Order: sequence, then structure tokens, then C-alpha cells
Amino acid sequence: MNGEVPKTQTPSARAGRPCHGMVAALTVALLGGCVAPVMGDEPAAKFEVFPTEIHLNTARGEQSVVCRVVQPDGVTRDVTNEVQWIAPDSQIIKMDGNVVHPLADGAGELKVKYGDQVVPVQVSVKEAKTDRPISFKLDVMPVFMRAGCNAGSCHGSARGKDGFHLSLFGYDPDGDYERLTREISTRRINLAIPEESLMIQKGLGAVPHTGGTRFKQGDALYETLMRWLQNGAPEDPPAVARTDSLEILPRQIVLEGEGARQQVTVRAHYSDGAERDVTHLALFLSNNENSAAISPDGLITASKRGEAFVMARFATFTVGSQVIVIPRGIKYDFPDLPEYNYVDQLVDAKLKKLRIVPSPLCSDEVFLRRAFIDIIGQLPSREEYDRFMSATDADKRQKLVDDLLGRKEFVEMWVMKFAELLKIRSNNDVSYKSALLYYNWLEDKLSHNVPMDQIVQELLDCDGGTFKNPATNYYEVERDPEKLAEDTAQVFMGMQIKCAQCHNHPFDRWTMGDYYGFAAFFAQIGRKQAEDPRERIVFNSGGGEVTNTVSHKVARPKFLGGDEADVSGKDRRQVLAKWLASPSNPYFARNLGNVVWAHFFGKGIVDPVDDVRISNPPANPELLDTLGQKFQEYHYDFKHLVRDICTSRAYQTAAETNETNEADGRNFSHSMIRRMRAEVLLDLLGEVTEVKEKFRGLPLGARAVEIADGNTTDYFLRTFGRASRETVCSCEVKMDPNLSQALHLLNGNTVHHKLEQSPVIATLLKEKKSPDEIVEDLYIRCFGRKPTPQEVSAIDAALPKEDDKDKAAETKKALDDVFWALLNSEEFMFNH
Repeated sequence: MNGEVPKTQTPSARAGRPCHGMVAALTVALLGGCVAPVMGDEPAAKFEVFPTEIHLNTARGEQSVVCRVVQPDGVTRDVTNEVQWIAPDSQIIKMDGNVVHPLADGAGELKVKYGDQVVPVQVSVKEAKTDRPISFKLDVMPVFMRAGCNAGSCHGSARGKDGFHLSLFGYDPDGDYERLTREISTRRINLAIPEESLMIQKGLGAVPHTGGTRFKQGDALYETLMRWLQNGAPEDPPAVARTDSLEILPRQIVLEGEGARQQVTVRAHYSDGAERDVTHLALFLSNNENSAAISPDGLITASKRGEAFVMARFATFTVGSQVIVIPRGIKYDFPDLPEYNYVDQLVDAKLKKLRIVPSPLCSDEVFLRRAFIDIIGQLPSREEYDRFMSATDADKRQKLVDDLLGRKEFVEMWVMKFAELLKIRSNNDVSYKSALLYYNWLEDKLSHNVPMDQIVQELLDCDGGTFKNPATNYYEVERDPEKLAEDTAQVFMGMQIKCAQCHNHPFDRWTMGDYYGFAAFFAQIGRKQAEDPRERIVFNSGGGEVTNTVSHKVARPKFLGGDEADVSGKDRRQVLAKWLASPSNPYFARNLGNVVWAHFFGKGIVDPVDDVRISNPPANPELLDTLGQKFQEYHYDFKHLVRDICTSRAYQTAAETNETNEADGRNFSHSMIRRMRAEVLLDLLGEVTEVKEKFRGLPLGARAVEIADGNTTDYFLRTFGRASRETVCSCEVKMDPNLSQALHLLNGNTVHHKLEQSPVIATLLKEKKSPDEIVEDLYIRCFGRKPTPQEVSAIDAALPKEDDKDKAAETKKALDDVFWALLNSEEFMFNH
């Protein structure tokens, strides 16, 4: 590899683009669906039909079908309006455009023809002559969501609007039915003359309505509400089916050129086995309308180059589809780059879809400094710099990573990070001694490379005194069962479930039932005072429950995203611990993999790392899944995963960009320039100036990274954003530069005092080093590189001349100024 980056070529016709077979194969494998190769001009293209099977129930059953072609380079094109529909000979269905309707009970094969290719879709019909009963929960509640009636800006707000309150996004359908049919009798509904019901009149805009017109007479929403009213506004029976899952098809889309379109279809699956096309009832959203907007009916339209995640919300579910938009006719050649491991394979696969060329490898000097800061929070010494730069072995970078992973400073870095997640700090409930013992317990586990699943299981399933068994401090730092549930989900699964405490999560799958079911695992924790007033004893009390604030029912322990747990006669925390840090919980390994990734790349695959939700999708889902799988395969060996990441080509790319990746900030096509965190920056100032710090509970010369108590801090650490450890939120660590930081470095005590006390320049002068040699040493010490000829020339011009009086003192002063300038530079503060 010569370091040159191919430039984007001028546009050309589609036929001129090279075929990337690997990308096409990967795209097809990920997208699923019925697939047939398209013959003719593009022999390698694939024809797909969604869904692959159709099951219609009752006379009102229907299913929209979408068709598309996947080009050899991964570009997709909607061809739904270009296909021929061949219904089964049994005449069990009829077609209305691309929508399948039932005619008679039976099964058959719908054939979809495009060009010379035919894709079969299996169809079954049941109860074709039966009219499905109208349901408040299954039919009317979706209307409120689709029309925006129960949104937070309307009747779903905490106090409702204009005297009418609905539960936010429908988390309390029973309460909504009560308010709609029993409050202000004869005004909201009129069963004698349904069309004069206030809910109809306001929705039509026929009477003053703050929300304006929400539907039109004769459309699907209007007809659903009228049918419910005409049938007497019935309440659902207790055994009414519930929505079990939701799917949006297709799930991954690559559109070429502004104006390109793709229709999606959304299907709900119910607890009674029924399926239903809910495309006309789902609420559609896009997280990036500048690249891809989606209409209320599910039609995606491409705009500017980029990536979007379009979502469909129905009932308590939100599902999404990834949409990539690229310029039309762009000619793109991905360079022949080595793939060091699976990380590079998956990063490159995404870059190829986006038509992005990654930056070349960084220089040895840059990699040396980057790896030292990221892995151990230190800078290489002059000896380490010379040794690495003079080495000629091809695998010297891999050897460097292995060496750094074996140092105690690596453990100290990650003890600090996990201490933030576990909120290790003294307070009114946790004594300083308890916090220190808790920190030491964590350090001991990581220093002995205990697998992460074992650490977490021991942490959650612990009893005893906070001195004798320091892991029990996890239940002293936070005592409220609901807060414990929130913290546990956020730290170990990356999920913020707090929103589901009062209502169903508006942007994720979590319901109030999920929230209180998870909190129930922490309802039976007992605590009592030990002999030492600073120590508490944690134990399983065997009693205590959590109650759902809406249903007022006792919540049964339930795994997040899983089933109810069998806790009969068991310690609930033990049951939770066994599940949470195990392959049965897919979120645990993925979350820790994402946390590790974010440390080394400055951004998580899901970012922020502790805000995993449907509406905040991973930048590279396949990479995230694979990191989780590898972590499990390594038996949760933390160092092994770090080594994979640090020895990948993706981690070793340069920060300099090219035409294709200069706007990329989430696909890891180049290195991100990252300000160093507060503790590391303070440690490096002490390291390069050779001036030691003293922190509470630590010997002189210990690093800020080693501070055990979150309450131990100083002005520098606060200014540069050290986490206070009051919450588990990753946002506590502030990494953005600001004016206060710049002013403190320029005028504050930290740099000034360290330079005053630093023996570095005096020692080098005493060793008879020339000014140029000292400058070179300072550059290597601070930047991990030698100065450029231009920098040497500028500094030489500022040094005293031979005939200057008191040359030695002036030289020392000039070199001090150089040292000060280096420490105040952006290059020192940032890792790149």
C-alpha cells in the first residue's frame, strides 16, 4: 500500500460501474426475501419479493406486496409497478394493484413475474367469508397513534389537551376506553348518530379542533372509527389477541440518485397466530429526512447523499429499515486493501455500500502515540519511541499492542472506566472505606483478567457486608429497586428504560410491563447495619414486590426482551445474574463490545453507547453483532476483544480524509481526532514535565486514572470534564473542548506550576544537549514525533545568538517557552 487514496471519478452511466460481487452477495444475504436472478442486461442482479409468505384471515384480511431489484453493486430499485401478478388457479385471492385480498378459503401460489423471472409467494386464506369483529385495542387505538391523537404534543401529554387525555402512544388502552366512552357522556361519542360524535367531527375538522384535520371522510381511519361507533363502541373481551411482533420490509435499502423511491410494507403478528398488513395504520418516521424521507403511507424518497433509518411504529413496537443514499451514476473503485481481521471485513463492507474510500494507514509515529494513549493512558518514552521506530519487523504494531495489554496501566484505565459505570464514590450511604474496597475489588478482578460475565454475575448475586464482600456496594450505591433496574439495564445492556416507568417508551419497544417486571428482580433486597457504623450488610429478604402504577398489579419478574422468570423459592438477583451475563441475553455481549469500541474510536457503533434503542440504530449492525459473538466465543476475555480492535486496519487509519470520506463521522473510514479525557491529560502533563501529583488515598506520583473515589477531584479534573460518578450515564465524561479549558492551560496554575518545577530542560542542558537536540526531545516527549524542518527553523530563529549576553539563561528561557507552547497546543491535548 503506497498511501495514495483514489479520488472520486466523474459520473458515468450505470453500465460503467464495476461490479462488486462481494457487496451484492452480502446485501442479498442480509435482506432475505424471495430472490431470483434477473437475466438480460444485468445478469447478476437479483429480483426480490416481500413478504415471502402471505396468510390472510377473514374477509378484511389484506397484504401489500413490494418488489425490487438488487443491482450487482448493491443498489436497490423498486419495481413493484413493473411486475405481472399471476393469481393461483384456485381463485382464492384477487389483486388490487399490489394488494392481495381474499376470495375463498384455501392455499395456493401467487406468482410474481418480472422480465423472464418468476418468484413464487405462498398464500393461504382462512375464514374468507367471515367479517372480523371490530376491536378497540386492535383497530381504534392504532388510529389514535397514526393520527397523532395520543402523541406528547396532543392528547397524550401529561395533562392532555383541551380537556381530553389519552395515554401517551397508547400505553393504557383500558383507561383510554374509559375516558373516551364514560367521561362527558354523549359528547365524545354519539351511538345514535355516530357521524355526529365529537371524536369524528373534530378529526374531520368540521368543528374547531386545536389539532386540525386528522383524517378525511371515507379514508381508512375514518371508516375504522365509524365502524366501531356503528357497532356500539364495544369494549374488547379479556381474551382479545395482542400484538406480539412487528416487521418492516425490506429492511436494508440502497437508493441511487435524488428522487429514487422504495415502498415498504409493515406486518403485525398477533398472539392468536394471525398476521395483518398494518402499513396503512403504522406511524412512519425518518431520523434523517435530508437523505431519505418517508411518507405517511410508507413511501421512501431519496434526497441528499447519506444514511437514514426509517421507522414504523405500531402498538407497542417500533421497527426500522436502514436506507443508504448515493449519488446517481457515481463511478467508484474500492482500493485493494488488506483486511487484518473480521473488523476490517465488516467496516469495509459498509463503506462499499456508501461508496466511501477509507483513509490510508497512519504513520508509525502516529500509531505509537495513539496506541499508548488509548491502551494505557501514557505517552511513549524516548527509549520506547526509538526502539519502535527502528524496528523493521512487519508485525511490530501487533507486538506493541500485546506489550501494552500486558501492562498494569491497561488495567488501571479500565478500572477507571468501569468505576464510572458502577458509580464508585463515597456519599452518605457509602463510606470512603467502602468505596475504596469496592474499587480494589474491581481492580483485582480486571488485573487477573477474570471473564466479564463472571464479574457481572458475582456483582449482581452478592450478599454480605460492604467491607467483607465489597461487591455488595453495588446495592448500597443505589437502593431504590426501580433505579437499580434502570442502572443495571443502562450499564450492562446499554438501554435507557426510564421512560417506560410512567408510559410505554415512545422510541423503543419497552412497555411499563417490561419496566416493572425488570424492577421486580430488585424488590427483595434486604439491608441492615453492621457492627462498624460505616458498613452495611446486604442480603436476600425473601419478601417485597413492585407494583405497576397504571394496572396496580404486582409485577412478576421478567427479563428485558425475554420471558417471565421462574423465581419461585429463589433469590431473584441470582436468577437475573445468571441470565443477564449469558448468551441467553444478546444485549450483554454486544453492549460491552460497543463500550470497548467507543473507547478506541471516539464513537460507539451505537452512540451514545448507553442509549441503545430502535430509533438510535447502530451504524454497522453486522459489526456490532459480530463483536458480541466474538466476545462470547472468547469466553468474555476482555483483552482478546481489545486486541482484535487495536490490531485492525480500521483502528490504524490516518485522521486525514479524502473526497469520499471527509463528511463521514460514523462509519470509521478515518481516525477521529479526540480530546483526551481529564484524568489522562493531567497524567500526561505530569509525565512529560516529570512533576508528580498527590491525590487523596494515593502515594505521591500516582496517576489521576487511579483515583478510587468519584468525590476526589480538583479544579483541573472538573474543568476538563471528569465524571462525578453520580449517575451511570456516559454523558458524565465531558470530552468537548471549551474556553475554560483553554484559559486554564494558558493562564492557570497546572501548566505554569509544572513547568516551574520541571527538571526536564535543566537536565538535558546539564547533559550537554544542543538546543536542537532538546527541541527534538521535547517534540518526541509531547507529540510522539520529531519536529519538521519548518518547526526547527522557526524555533532556531527564536533562540539566542552566539554573541548574546547571558546566552545560557536566555537559551533556558527560550526552551521553556517552547515547552510551554507544546503543552498548550491542540496536538498535545488531542489523540489522533
